[in-house]
Amino acid sequence: MFARHLSLLDYRSWPSVEVPLQPGVNVLIGRNGTGKTNLVEALVYLATLSSHRVATDAPLLRRGADRAVVRAAVVSDERELLLEVEINNGRINRARINRAPLTRARDLQGVLRTVLFAPEDLALVRGDPAERRRFADEVLIMRAPRMAGVRADYDRVLKQRNALLKTAGPARRRGADELATLDVWDEQLATAGAELVHARLALVAELRPHVTAAYADLAGAGDAVGLVYRATVPIPDGDQEQMTDAAGATPEPAPTPGIDALRDSMLAELIRVRQHELDRGISLVGPHRDDLELVLGRGPAKGYASHGESWSFALALRLGSFALLRSDGVDPILVLDDVFAELDTTRRDRLAALVADAEQVVVTAAVPGDVPEALGGVRLSVTDQGVTSERG
Repeated sequence: MFARHLSLLDYRSWPSVEVPLQPGVNVLIGRNGTGKTNLVEALVYLATLSSHRVATDAPLLRRGADRAVVRAAVVSDERELLLEVEINNGRINRARINRAPLTRARDLQGVLRTVLFAPEDLALVRGDPAERRRFADEVLIMRAPRMAGVRADYDRVLKQRNALLKTAGPARRRGADELATLDVWDEQLATAGAELVHARLALVAELRPHVTAAYADLAGAGDAVGLVYRATVPIPDGDQEQMTDAAGATPEPAPTPGIDALRDSMLAELIRVRQHELDRGISLVGPHRDDLELVLGRGPAKGYASHGESWSFALALRLGSFALLRSDGVDPILVLDDVFAELDTTRRDRLAALVADAEQVVVTAAVPGDVPEALGGVRLSVTDQGVTSERG
C-alpha cells in the first residue's frame, strides 16, 4: 500500500497544497515551521480520523475556515482509491471513497493503513494509560475496522452510565431508587466492554513478539522488553502477564479468555464496586481504565527507562505494530516524523535498515543531514510556498 498523492485544503497552516509521493522512501525536508508535520498528520488522519497532536478536530482547520479537506490517492493491490475526509467546524465530518459519500466518516477507517512515529510517542512510555490505550485501539481498528463501532458503543454507554451514577447516589440518599436502571446499564457496559477487552488481549498476545524483536534490533544487547495488559477486572482462565525470564525468554502466552467469561467477570466486578461508584459518581472498572504496561527487563519501563531506552521502546511499539499489520498481507505506510534527529548515529542506522524495505516510508526532517544516506529515495522540499520534489 502506498499514497501516490496528497492534497490539503484549509488544513492547519496550508490554504492549499499538493504533495506528490512515490513508493519507497519519501523525505520531506524543510525548516521548522514550514508545515512538514501538518502534511504527515493529515495523511495519518485519513487512516485514523484523529490527530496525534490534539484531542479535537477544531485546531485542524486553518484559522478562519469553516472546513478542511484532506484527500489522497492510495494504491493497494494495484487498485487506486481516492480517499477524502471533510473536517467540519461544529458539524459532523464527512468521508468519501472515489467521490461516493460514506454513511459515517468512521467507515473510512481501515481502508488506509498507516503507522506513525513522532516525538509525542515518548508519552507511550512515560505518559498516562490513556496514551497506551489509544495506541492499542488504533492498531486494533486498523486490523478490524468494526472495532471502531464497538469502542463507540462502549464510550456511549459509559457516558450514559456515568451520568446516572452522578444522580443515583444523591437520589438514593433522598430515598429514591435508581438501581434498577443502573442494572440495565451494567449489562450494556459489560457486553461492549468484554468484546473490547477480548480484542485487546488478543492483540497484545500477537503484538508482543514483534515489539520484543524490534527493540532488540534497535537497542542491541540489553534488557528484553514485554507487554502486560493490566485489566481493572479479573481475567478468567489464567494470568495474562508475560514477563521475560533472566535469559530474556518469554513464556508461552495464556489463552485469551472468551467474551462471555470476560462479560461475567466484569458484571461481578461492577456489583462488587457499586457502592464506591455511587459514592464517587463515576465508573471505576472497565476498559476505559485499563493499561498496557510496558516491561523493561523484569520491571516497568515507566519511571525507570533511560531517555535512550524510552525512545527505543516507543519506536519498538510502532515498528512492532508495523510488522503485525504487515503480517496481515498489506504493508501499511510508515511515517517517521522528525525521528532521526532524536537518535544517536547507531540507532539512526539501525532504524534505517529496519524500515528500508517498507513499501512506502514518509520521513520529515529539518535538514538533509538528519536522515541516513542509506535510505535514498525521493527528497521533497517543503517551504511556505508548497512542496517540490527532487530525486536524491
